[in-house]
Amino acid sequence: MLSGNQHYIVARPAYSEVSFKEHNQQVERYHKTIWDHVRIYFRCSTAKAKRIFYTFLPIASWLPGYNVKEWLPSDLVSGVSTGLVSVLQGLAFALLVNVPAGYGLYSAFFPVLTYCVLGTSKHLSVGPFPVLSLMVGTVVNRLVTDGNTAVNSTLFPADMSIEDRQVWVASSVTLLAGIFQLALGLLQVGFIVIYLSDPMISGFTTAAAIHVLISQLKFVLQLNVPGFNGPLSVIYTLEYIFNHITETNVPDVIISLIIMVVVFIVKEINDRFKSKLPVPIPIEVIMTIIATGVSYAFNFNEKYDVDIIGNLTSGYQSPLTPNMGVLQQSVGDAFSIAIVGFAVAFSVAKVYAIKHDYVLDGNQELVAFGVSNMFCGAFRGFAGSTALSRTAVQESTGGKTQLASLISAVMVMIVTLAIGFLLAPLPKSVLGALVIINLKGMLMQFREIGILWKKDKFDCLVWIMAFIAAVLLGLDIGLGAGVGFELLTVVFRTQFPQCSVLANISGTDIYKNRKDYLNIYEPEGVKIFRCPSPIFFANVDFLRSKLIEAIGFNPLRILRKRNKALKKIKKMLRKGELVITSKGYVQTADRSQESDSENEDNNTIEELDKATDMKELPMRIDWKLPLPAGLCVPTVEIHSIVLDFAAVSFLDVSAMKGLKSILKEFFRIEIDVYIAACGDLILAKLKSCEFFDDEISPKLFFLTIHDAMLCILDKHDPSNSVNIICDKVHNIKETNSEGDLKKRNFGVQSDTKF
Repeated sequence: MLSGNQHYIVARPAYSEVSFKEHNQQVERYHKTIWDHVRIYFRCSTAKAKRIFYTFLPIASWLPGYNVKEWLPSDLVSGVSTGLVSVLQGLAFALLVNVPAGYGLYSAFFPVLTYCVLGTSKHLSVGPFPVLSLMVGTVVNRLVTDGNTAVNSTLFPADMSIEDRQVWVASSVTLLAGIFQLALGLLQVGFIVIYLSDPMISGFTTAAAIHVLISQLKFVLQLNVPGFNGPLSVIYTLEYIFNHITETNVPDVIISLIIMVVVFIVKEINDRFKSKLPVPIPIEVIMTIIATGVSYAFNFNEKYDVDIIGNLTSGYQSPLTPNMGVLQQSVGDAFSIAIVGFAVAFSVAKVYAIKHDYVLDGNQELVAFGVSNMFCGAFRGFAGSTALSRTAVQESTGGKTQLASLISAVMVMIVTLAIGFLLAPLPKSVLGALVIINLKGMLMQFREIGILWKKDKFDCLVWIMAFIAAVLLGLDIGLGAGVGFELLTVVFRTQFPQCSVLANISGTDIYKNRKDYLNIYEPEGVKIFRCPSPIFFANVDFLRSKLIEAIGFNPLRILRKRNKALKKIKKMLRKGELVITSKGYVQTADRSQESDSENEDNNTIEELDKATDMKELPMRIDWKLPLPAGLCVPTVEIHSIVLDFAAVSFLDVSAMKGLKSILKEFFRIEIDVYIAACGDLILAKLKSCEFFDDEISPKLFFLTIHDAMLCILDKHDPSNSVNIICDKVHNIKETNSEGDLKKRNFGVQSDTKF
């Protein structure tokens, strides 16, 4: 209880040594509870074994309860529709990997078999994804197509064909990416995806769409473009295309333009009338069939020199062991593929999980994708994730479970085993045109720049930098650069937080930024400073400067000026030039004509930074009153500062030293500093790091800003302390002249306006 002359204010007490002992006891009980949980966690039981089984085999949780009558027709329609799209995308995206088109069907088949058993998403369509296909193709180009002959001789047998080398590299990289994903999932680090923010992923995938678009120009124009790798590869590729544009095959360009125009128009019709159409019009399938038939009928390959995909690989081949040399030279690429593939797939799956109200397990998704890519790589496929358009088809056509994905895999298998030979006359320019037109969704992400600029400029910069880095530096280096810049913005936000000065909203115990409110109460001589971020070595100096800016003066400069003035007063007293009477100072000699050298004191910085020492003086100096001999020291109108630590989640050792220095600077110029709403863990850390001493004690800490304000007002101006008390929270008893106690409620209704 805080007492004044006539008022008694009930407030919560400050932190004390007793509260610290209680806190330490709570910490010990907490640690004991943790060990109890650890023992329980590693103890086996039937319920726990069942839970683990369902966690690692999600299919066992939904397959026994499958509603055949209601769900099977929907899954059947969805599976057939998705299967047709998967066939075309598998063929098209194989061109990005620089492998024969038939191996794209492997990538559309094998991952689905394992994901439907291990995955937790009901609507995700697993298979080739253009960004991952291009990333795998980059490794294939580097190690095979444009690799050093001497290096290739050590990686591959001399009699191995170029196509077999390309397939071996693609499958090896895919297997390694799957191993990374499986390891991350088993280590329960699915949270790694949180470091890839939506703006960063959006900027990166948009840049990848640019890479994909440029890589398909060689099929649309039918130019023999060498594969450029590394930074500025996009620039070199465009330069080569423009220099050889006269070698373009006109029939391929015409075919591509017709395909893109027709597919674009029909896709727009599908989007506009999707509520009225039972299923989207499979325009890609229709145009592929037409193009294949026309190419066969008019013999495009021989008459017009149109490049076709040729005979597809019939059936399935035996598993392929990975190339250890390729694994050693593609570790960074494989890790990037693993992270990007999981991040894109998980973000798409999360959209449909929220829409249909079911839960995703990030760690299990990593396990599912890891096993799927390992299985696919072992059978000569390339890395898969999901394509937004393919997943949208599976969900929009009524898919209920992963059984729809299994049916789509059956469709792919039928094409691979039975009717794949019918696609031999299909022009590669058709597949290139289909890839380009399916990039519309990713290229439309450019619209996010304006939206992000209005919402959050830091996120907008993350989008732009991720895009520029991925376009100019390549997808592997660009991903690292984008993540690095994203984390740098986090550091920048915490290093330069938006600090504010708070004030009391009239009639309440609420304190808000004084710039945002009209009717507020700010007690005279008190400043409430809010720190909205953790305090650590990088921002402690910035926070000190913002605090000095908020109060309007530098306490260290005030202290040094006071010590200089005090030293001169002591010197004048010793020489008899100054006499102190009951009425104040009496100067016996005129020092105004003395030279500056005589007035100059040989003061060291260490002496000036010490607390003012008035023990040798016969009286105490009031720094607000005029000083003798023309001495001038700035007056300080503030007597108390409250630091709001509600948003401070941690302090490091450097921050503690800086905070301690700041507090002592204010104490030495007779300004009280209080800390409010500080967390228990921070208090415990302050004590363990020996933060408290004779000047700084736990009594400076209060549970809320309001408690600190009650203490300040009762100490400095008890008569006005009632102005800040809320009528619904605090009651003040005032003694009348007859000794009776009459209860009064203080406070008014707030008419605050934003």
